[in-house]
Amino acid sequence: MEILDGLTAWFADPAQWSGSAGIPARLGEHVYYSLLALVLSALIAVPVGLFTGHTGVGGFLTASLANFARALPTIGVLFLVVMAAGIGLVPVIAALVALAVPPILVNTHEGVRSVDPGLRDAATGMGMRGREVLLRLELPVALPLVLIGLRTAAVQVVATATIAAYVGVGGLGRYIFDGQAQQNLSMILGGSVLVVALAVVTTLLFAGARRLLVAPGLRAQAAPAR
Repeated sequence: MEILDGLTAWFADPAQWSGSAGIPARLGEHVYYSLLALVLSALIAVPVGLFTGHTGVGGFLTASLANFARALPTIGVLFLVVMAAGIGLVPVIAALVALAVPPILVNTHEGVRSVDPGLRDAATGMGMRGREVLLRLELPVALPLVLIGLRTAAVQVVATATIAAYVGVGGLGRYIFDGQAQQNLSMILGGSVLVVALAVVTTLLFAGARRLLVAPGLRAQAAPAR
């Protein structure tokens, strides 16, 4: 009960809602880092996944590289980039991109590869060329899995962007990092609650996007992220 009272008091403190160290500012920083990393990851992974899925070229290599990237510890990547590029936003984004690319890449590749060959043959028979088959048939059918990959990556990035605090950048991780330094449990819990809430909102946004963009029949066929 004492912990809950402390957490409530922390959120109720007006000082937490103004200034460069206030919740709105830290939340904005966290969303910016997360969104930037997700967009960069999608720009890398979606085209590569579409290409390898459509052509069948490099599929094994793609899956192997993605699985290797999944095994990399994000904090380790962060400190390696810090050693190479110095303190700042670049190491944070590089580490988050390394985390986000694998689920997007694998799901995009598998989504395209899962398209029924009979549908491809029918599209070709109707006069569609390679790019038209990809954009008008394979991508719409693969979209449920692509969105699952994006959602998985987004939630992971939101949760992991707290590492920005460890290299002197802002975001919600500052509350956790500074709370540990000050032995302020309320601050640590407050930062953690905010990160969890942002991850939940992110999940809900992707659920809404899925309902808007994916046909009901395709939604039912979509498999869990790999």
